Amino acid sequence: MAKKTIALLTGGGDVPGLNPCMKAVVMSALENDYRVLGIRRGWAGLLNYNLNEPSTYDYYIRELHREDVRTVDRTGGTFLHTSRTNPQKVKLNNIPDFLKNSSYGKTVSEGVMDYTDYVKKVIEHLGIDVLVTIGGDDTLSYTVRLHHEGIPVVAIPKTMDNDVFGTDYCIGFSTSVTRSVDFITAMRTSIGSHERIGIVELFGRNSGETSLITAYLAYVDRAIITEVPFNIHKLADLLMEDKRNNPSNYCVMTISEGAIMEGGDVIESGEADAYGHRKLGGVGEVVADQIKKITGQDIMYQQLAYLMRSGAPDSLDRMVAMSFGHLAIQLISRRDTGKMVALHGGKYTTVPVGMVLAGKKRVDIQAYYDIEAYRPKIRDFMGVPMFLS
Repeated sequence: MAKKTIALLTGGGDVPGLNPCMKAVVMSALENDYRVLGIRRGWAGLLNYNLNEPSTYDYYIRELHREDVRTVDRTGGTFLHTSRTNPQKVKLNNIPDFLKNSSYGKTVSEGVMDYTDYVKKVIEHLGIDVLVTIGGDDTLSYTVRLHHEGIPVVAIPKTMDNDVFGTDYCIGFSTSVTRSVDFITAMRTSIGSHERIGIVELFGRNSGETSLITAYLAYVDRAIITEVPFNIHKLADLLMEDKRNNPSNYCVMTISEGAIMEGGDVIESGEADAYGHRKLGGVGEVVADQIKKITGQDIMYQQLAYLMRSGAPDSLDRMVAMSFGHLAIQLISRRDTGKMVALHGGKYTTVPVGMVLAGKKRVDIQAYYDIEAYRPKIRDFMGVPMFLS
C-alpha cells in the first residue's frame, strides 16, 4: 500500500515559530509513515509548478526528510519561503507565462483571474492526500476555498497580530510582543536622555492587540489601537501630562499601524496585493509630526516593522508552534481534516477551517482598554485568558 502524502506550505508574512512548527509536522508525519512534500513560496509554489516543464519541479516542490528539518527550528523565518500569492485572484502581470491563455484561468474581474483549477490539477499530479497550510487569515482563506473544492486540508494559524478568527492564539504573537517590549525598554535610554516624547509604531492591521499587550507589558504611557479612532489634540494633552509627571521628563506611547485618527483614514501606500491589502505603515510618523506641531516638543519616532518578526521564536511560540504541528498530524491520522488547530482558554482544540472567514478578531475594548485614557485597562483578571485575547 502506497504511503499517504502530506504537503506543507507557509504563506503571508514570516513569523518566529514557523520553522519549529514545520519541523514538528515533518517529524511527526514521518513517525506515522507518511511521505512529506514541502511547497516553496506558499501558494506561488503550486501556481508556478509547470506540469510540462520538469525543471520547475525541484524548485517548487521538495520531499522532506529528517535531515532536512534537523536544525531549522534554531532560526526564525520559514525555510520553505513564502509569498502573498492568492491563486483565486491573480493579476494579469503575475500570471505565469505557461498559464497565460490556458483553459485553466477563469475571469474574476477585469485584470484578475482565478487559477484554482490549475492548483487542483497540480495537487492531483503530486499525489497529495492532505495539504497542511500555515498562515494568517489571508493564506487560510484560500485553504478554505480548497476545502470547499474537496481537497483535504488542515490549517495552522500564524500571525504577529494574533487576529485569525477562531483561535485565542496564533504562532508568532508572543515573540513579536517580546521583541517590541525589549526595543521599547532599550529606547527609553535615548528618549529619557533627550527628554522627548517617544512614539513606537507596531504592526496591527485589523487588531490592535500587539500595541495593547506591548503597552501593558512595557508600562508605556499611552497605547493607540486599531479599534478606537483617536483625537490627536486629546492625545497630545495626555502625553504632555505624562511627560510632566515623569521625574525624567519623558513619555512613551505605542500605536498600531492600522490606527485611525478621528476624521481620517488608515495610512496606506502602494498597490493592493493579491488579497486586496495595500501596505500599511506611517501613521506613527504622521502622529509624531502632529504632536510636535501641537506641543512644540521634540519627538523620537520609531517604526519597529520587520524587527518585530525577525529572529528565532521565544519559548511560548516554540511550545505552541510545535504543539500545533503535532496536533495537525494527529488530525490527519484520525482522518479528521477540514479543521484548523486552535487554542481556546489555554487548551489545544480544533475548529472547522471555515471559521477563519466567520469574522474579524478584534480587541475586547470593554474588557481590556480605556477609551478615554488611551491605555490598557484590564477590568477583571478573574477567568481571562493568559494572553488577554
